[in-house]
Amino acid sequence: MENMKVSLITTVLNEEGNINFFLESIKNQTKKPDEIIIVDADSKDKTPELIKEFFNKNKNLNGKLLIKKGNRSIGRNIAVKNAKFPIIAVTDVGCLLHKNWLKEIIYPFENSKSIDVVSGFYKPLTHNIFEKCLATYTSVMEDKIDAENFLPSSRSIAFKKNIFEKINGYPEFLNTCEDLVFDKKLKKVGAKFYFKKSALVYWPQRKDIFSGAKQFFSYAYGDGRGLYFRSTTPFLFLRYLIGIILLIIALQFRWNSIIVILIIGFIFYLIWSIFKNYKYVKNWAAFFYLPLLQIISDIMVISGMSCGIISRVNL
Repeated sequence: MENMKVSLITTVLNEEGNINFFLESIKNQTKKPDEIIIVDADSKDKTPELIKEFFNKNKNLNGKLLIKKGNRSIGRNIAVKNAKFPIIAVTDVGCLLHKNWLKEIIYPFENSKSIDVVSGFYKPLTHNIFEKCLATYTSVMEDKIDAENFLPSSRSIAFKKNIFEKINGYPEFLNTCEDLVFDKKLKKVGAKFYFKKSALVYWPQRKDIFSGAKQFFSYAYGDGRGLYFRSTTPFLFLRYLIGIILLIIALQFRWNSIIVILIIGFIFYLIWSIFKNYKYVKNWAAFFYLPLLQIISDIMVISGMSCGIISRVNL
């Protein structure tokens, strides 16, 4: 399967500030894609013009821009349906590609006919301590990778077009968590995955607490709507449910000892949030940001997941 041809696809919406950096990272690949298909979800800024200008200047990249209003699942499905080649490489415009990304993510297909999906990896791209702290909540840290069970983000994944068609593509009712539901569907039909850590993209982190909170909610909403339950989510709900029930009972019957225990437990919970992630940051500011992000992420995950499940029920 040597020299197998590959279509690189992605979606975009109002990314005029980032699109040129992304396109340059494609241009600088050591292995060029045989075609590039970008689906724009009806951007209102200069994104489409910048893409067209880039493709006109780099005709050798065989780029195609499609316009289709809709979420990223709809956009990716349209891109794949318009792709000419048997291998589909997928990434996000918000990321920057390592120069060897495409070469690395295609390599397993060229050496084994049995592989259906290659799971690439992503690293958070950070510029300050806040972003480093946030990354511990949004990203999989390298020392926590479980290669056997790793589900790839569509920031860095490649798959055979025929296996994509077998599951009818990405779930179009989802705009977040769509990639994990997509992965699960692939697993269900017996697709063979291969983890390629060196197929690397860099993922910029949100710049402030408010955009980080919005991100937590959005991802949790997608999880709920997709009925995708992470291993830690039930324990998160249970932890707060028990705590709230005990607090209500303690206040009702004036059991001050229970209130003290709850306060101590909460303090230890905040200490644990520092202990588990400080090694990735190693800065005194993490003693403030890590507990704050823990509480914000808990609130956003519980509310986002709940809203997502309700939305799914009402589909």
